[in-house]
Amino acid sequence: MAITVQPITADFAAEVGDVELGKPLAADDLAAIRAAFTRYAVLVFPDQEFSDDSQLDFARHFGPLETTVFKARKDHKLRLHENLADVGNLDAENRILETNDRQRLYNLGNRLWHTDSSFKRLPAYCSMLHARSIPPIGGHTEFADMRAAYDALPEKTRQRIDGLVAYHSIMTSRAKLGFADFDETEREAFKPVPQVLVRRLQDSGRMSLYLASHAGAIRGMADDQGRQLIDELTAHATQRQFVYSHRWRVKDLVIWDDRCTMHRGMDFDDQRYARDMRRATVSDVAPTCEQMGLAVAAE
Repeated sequence: MAITVQPITADFAAEVGDVELGKPLAADDLAAIRAAFTRYAVLVFPDQEFSDDSQLDFARHFGPLETTVFKARKDHKLRLHENLADVGNLDAENRILETNDRQRLYNLGNRLWHTDSSFKRLPAYCSMLHARSIPPIGGHTEFADMRAAYDALPEKTRQRIDGLVAYHSIMTSRAKLGFADFDETEREAFKPVPQVLVRRLQDSGRMSLYLASHAGAIRGMADDQGRQLIDELTAHATQRQFVYSHRWRVKDLVIWDDRCTMHRGMDFDDQRYARDMRRATVSDVAPTCEQMGLAVAAE
């Protein structure tokens, strides 16, 4: 039986059924998934059984895997495989993280609108988050369609932002929450990197904004002007008409296109309820500036 694709809106987010992603996939099914992903940018696969290895095996169909940022800190004990981002609230012994635990405070940054790995020179192509356990209330994830947001911009604004480059660092987003606990290895690894503000998607040909809470400055602009423009574009892109809110179910796998979406995790009582979410992230094919034909040095 062929996979079933049920759109949530005409061009953004869809549910996919009649497929078991934890098992070897037929070429036709994988091609259909890729086609749906190109069109909808966010795909929801209910009731998917995974081991960590099978989740990573599925992710490899889309490209090379990233390593979790926590690997950069030598004193951090990983709970999961280094190619899985641990975005829940559990420590290495599967206990709920204490209020002042560094990992908990760091992960609070996921509640800001962001794009995974835009703070890396080679950013992410897509992310795949699997729900092993979820809180009974709260903890939704919101996704913003940056293609539709670009299409809705006035032509004058499109012309203004064409060719602009923003500098992204994970230290920028965490600073917004008052978090600055980075050691020297991390500070070196997380220096600001350049990313285009507008990009063309290679598969669909559509134009998209490329934003994140990691963006803190724009090349050639005064700092306050750059931040104001980033804030204005983010406010525009996260209006309700561009946003899909996903309420998680245990064993949901959600895949999103990091090239043309932003997302954020919503609040829940993380000192009461366990949340075990495991994300595999696939690298893009090239830096965004290179994809858009711009030669830009790191800041």
